[in-house]
Amino acid sequence: MRLRNLELKDASFMLEWMHDESVVKNLRGNFRSKTIEDVKKFILASQNKKYDIHLAITTDEDEYMGTVSLKNIDRENDSAEFAISIRKSAMGRGFSWYGMEEIIRKAFDEYGLKSVYWCVSKSNKRAVRFYDKHNFHEVIDVSSKILERYKDVDDLKWYSVLKGDVLDERKYVAGCKVIHIKTIPTVKAGELSFFETTHDIPFEMKRMYYISKVPEGTRRGFHAHKKLKQLLFCPYGRIQLVLENQHGREEIELSDPSIGVVIEEPTWREMLWLQTDSVLCVAASEFYEVEDYIRDYNEFKEYIKIDN
Repeated sequence: MRLRNLELKDASFMLEWMHDESVVKNLRGNFRSKTIEDVKKFILASQNKKYDIHLAITTDEDEYMGTVSLKNIDRENDSAEFAISIRKSAMGRGFSWYGMEEIIRKAFDEYGLKSVYWCVSKSNKRAVRFYDKHNFHEVIDVSSKILERYKDVDDLKWYSVLKGDVLDERKYVAGCKVIHIKTIPTVKAGELSFFETTHDIPFEMKRMYYISKVPEGTRRGFHAHKKLKQLLFCPYGRIQLVLENQHGREEIELSDPSIGVVIEEPTWREMLWLQTDSVLCVAASEFYEVEDYIRDYNEFKEYIKIDN
């Protein structure tokens, strides 16, 4: 995945999501009336980045998947409004989080801003759940200047992120503990990360394996374990991890070698490779036992009912 300037070749893909009711139903603006010529004009106008910055989110193969923006850039207050729209085919594949994380990084590191804000309709429960889950600041006191742009809309929930905030600082995902693997930085020689069984993870490790050489967009997993305990981490690349158990269904992106997720109870897991050749490492509490696997989702749902 990467960000780049919008290009005319993106026009048909942009029009696709603009005319997709499932994508635009919670967005402001009459996107359904847009034509291919309207989109091309927008792309050409996006080259002027004085007040608005619009970038394309693409695959590694440069296929357009969505647009991420910093709008209404206010140099006096060093702030901007965040916005994002992605194609239906990009949903649930990590493009939204990647685009958001990258544009916010650019806002602070490249454009010199100090805050980024945005709003969503409270009825857009999927978006509200996403932003709440990632612990963004909820803004109560929104300036009248900003509210003036939304005077025809009510029932909005406002969020912000400030320069220096750590994104996605979560302690649990679907009840599974997110841990920080001990990491020692060196001077111009990288980092050394390590963990010790029973000290840093809550079980004694009997097996370790890793998955590598996987193309972007590949999905793996689709199973649970009855008794096995595991630590999952990604020493290279970006992998989206989806976990489901009695606590619910949540996802987390593994892209920092010092972050791991400990699974100690029956948990359905699915992994999506967001970057080609990303590596998933797993430390396991037991030797391989085929009987410990649950590979049918409906069987898993019944199992956790019995197990609890």
